[in-house]
Amino acid sequence: MVIGVLREMCPGERRVALVPSSVAPLRKAGHDVIVESGAGLSSGYSDEAYSDAGCAVAATRAEVLARSDVLVQVRAIGANPAHWQEDAPHIRAGTVVVGLMDPLGSADALAAAAPHGWTAFALEMLPRITRAQSMDVLSSQANLAGYKAALLAANASPKLFPMMMTAAGTITPSRVFVLGAGVAGLQAIATARRLGAVVTAYDVRPAVREQVESLGARFAELELDAADAQDAGGYAKALGPEFYAKQAELMTGILAETDAAIATAAVPGQKAPILITRAMVEQMRPGAVIVDLAAERGGNCEVTEPGRTVEHRGVLVMGPLNVASELPYHASQLYGRNVATFLGHIVRDGAVSTDCADEIIAGTLVMHGGEVVHPRLREKLGLEARQTGTSEG
Repeated sequence: MVIGVLREMCPGERRVALVPSSVAPLRKAGHDVIVESGAGLSSGYSDEAYSDAGCAVAATRAEVLARSDVLVQVRAIGANPAHWQEDAPHIRAGTVVVGLMDPLGSADALAAAAPHGWTAFALEMLPRITRAQSMDVLSSQANLAGYKAALLAANASPKLFPMMMTAAGTITPSRVFVLGAGVAGLQAIATARRLGAVVTAYDVRPAVREQVESLGARFAELELDAADAQDAGGYAKALGPEFYAKQAELMTGILAETDAAIATAAVPGQKAPILITRAMVEQMRPGAVIVDLAAERGGNCEVTEPGRTVEHRGVLVMGPLNVASELPYHASQLYGRNVATFLGHIVRDGAVSTDCADEIIAGTLVMHGGEVVHPRLREKLGLEARQTGTSEG
């Protein structure tokens, strides 16, 4: 098969879907890889590096689109709303598209793309199961986002993170509060601890307490009933307004003593829950910093303005977008490994399998045969349920 790698068109996107080092297993499996010229430049990967890895480098995007059986992207269709339709007329029916697609947040875009006859796999929909961990792009990218969030907070804070004992006296360490102990939150905790901060963390899932404490942070004791805080797939679920109101009340005291807060709570396909209200921000110390990693979904902080840094009553509130893309070299490296592993799983006997008896395929297959096929998306679009079948593409 011919696997095509496109230069990302979404504004601000600096990653690339495959890096030269992730090409080797695909070449070993007998596939050809064609890369659009310049696709890796913003990530630090030259055309020459791809050529040396055995890839063909195409001078034009049209050549990649015309020759590819499988197209791999970081942002496709719903995750690239401003540009995906520019490519659409040049992609053959039957082409397989793999990438982030924001399926739960942009189901209408997938419905618009389905009639083109592509087979599409949305990587956000990977089930949280052990055998899919090596393909989990959300986790690999969230890991980097959590690291970067701690650095953003440290850089913006007027205080040092670590304790320092000097001839002029001792500087006390900063207090950092991390909201959400998923992959991003745990990495934010670890990075803030490495920088020397005293870290407290909270998550609605009591089960993560051990992970938080293993990183040297204190787990905030908020005695709330959150037994249904995650779904069967391991993803966070939205909870009711009464729960969040009580949670906000209990967290106000913690935030009032916090120098930097890092918010990471997101629910796939939904607006991020408000965890830090305007009133809570106004209780924080002047000079405190909030880094809101959920800004792309509206933000965990009521004051957050996505894509901007604002000051409210002396508190700096940062709403960065696409944080992993700020570390494009390693973000692309990890994403490329995830994608290569995923392709190794779905390509069988020289063809892409759409056999939904496989849990990974069933979870990620969103379009096939000219229609949206994923049950959750069909429900979201108001379409009738379809019978599960198996086929090879």
